[in-house]
Amino acid sequence: MAWACRLGLLLALLLPVVSASMPGTVVRLNKAALSYVSEIGKAPLQRALQVTVPHFLDWSGEVLQPTRIRILNVHVPRLHLKFIAGFGVRLLAAANFTFKVFRAAEPLELTLPVELLADTRVTQSSIRTPVVSISTCSSFSGHANEFDGSNSTSHALLVLLQKHIKAVLSNKLCLSISNLVQGVNVHLGTLIGLNPVGPESQIRYSMVSVPTVTSDYISLEVNAVLFLLGKPIILPTDATPFVLPRHVGTEGSMATVGLSQHLFDSALLLLQKSGALNLDITGQLRSDDNLLNTSALGWLIPEVARQFPEPMPVVLKVRLGTTPVAVLHTSNATLRLQPFVEVLAAASNSAFQSLFSLDVVVNLSLQLSVSKVKLQGTTSVLGDVQLTVASSNVGFIDADQVRALMGTVFEKPLLDHLNALLAMGIALPGVVNLQYVAPDIFVYEGYVVISSELFYQS
Repeated sequence: MAWACRLGLLLALLLPVVSASMPGTVVRLNKAALSYVSEIGKAPLQRALQVTVPHFLDWSGEVLQPTRIRILNVHVPRLHLKFIAGFGVRLLAAANFTFKVFRAAEPLELTLPVELLADTRVTQSSIRTPVVSISTCSSFSGHANEFDGSNSTSHALLVLLQKHIKAVLSNKLCLSISNLVQGVNVHLGTLIGLNPVGPESQIRYSMVSVPTVTSDYISLEVNAVLFLLGKPIILPTDATPFVLPRHVGTEGSMATVGLSQHLFDSALLLLQKSGALNLDITGQLRSDDNLLNTSALGWLIPEVARQFPEPMPVVLKVRLGTTPVAVLHTSNATLRLQPFVEVLAAASNSAFQSLFSLDVVVNLSLQLSVSKVKLQGTTSVLGDVQLTVASSNVGFIDADQVRALMGTVFEKPLLDHLNALLAMGIALPGVVNLQYVAPDIFVYEGYVVISSELFYQS
């Protein structure tokens, strides 16, 4: 069952999500991933093949003797998985069984080599998760030998024991593999659950169509539905489906994940609708370097100095009424924010008075990273912050002078706030205990590719 879960975990990496019928993400599990499963799957497969062997009925003497047989050890020196184009995955395994036969005279130990072959088909379930089913399965037993090589047992008895053991294994080994596959399906069925993004938001993964299997990889077309307060974030459907080119990312990686522009647009819309991008910027009134007070503004705007002869605290209320825009060009990702900033000052009665408001445009460089199972980002300002005066209750405002002040008191708090949000990250397709390792991130025209190794921590 553990081996089944591990195979399920890696197959699960094939799952991002669907907000409609259009895929927004494509995940490929490559040959290297199957090699990884083959390696970590040997020990669990050995345990799964420890089947129960019924008693052997020995007719050689005058009295019928039921003889107990127990498997002492199963060693799997070779486990190989390969893709079958247009179908699924083939399992090839070599297992060496050691049996103990509890005869009345003296116990006997036998070794028996067995070859296993199973073809599994990967399809889509009614709940939009992958389903693995066994199409064919067979076992091929070699010749049994005494463990110590003494050949002291009579040939006739050895033939009968071997026939009994082979018949048992022929019936039970494929059933054990079938149970592993059922465990995979149970595990994959949990992938439709919600993964938290923030306190009031989630992301859900599901498949769009039947997986595509080639001789090099298995590909899942999926989409990510983001939810805010239980309601899905819906964008206008792009008429052009996202298609991940064949040769992108790092050659030889275990997983290749393609994230479309649609996913970034949905995430930014979620941040904007939730109000997470809004912030209030304040300063410490008694700090020597605090520029967020009426005295500092009074040097630039005479009317502020006239209305506030004594220093009063100033607040910048930053509100994102417009959804940020992510632009993905080859080797370059940027964000464009257009916040509305209202500048207020505390009046003598502790109420806040609106002084003026600004329309601001901030262009940001976006650097993407992956931490375990989350896509994260950090930003830095590109060029100068653009601003225009939207309204004023303090007469004429020289936008150039205000721009210099805003660059000092506005940029750093905005970046700190935005980067803290982006550091929370958004869950990539994955399951419990499975992590992305040593990921490489590539930005292409209109989409992002993550090439990564995988690690399952049992």
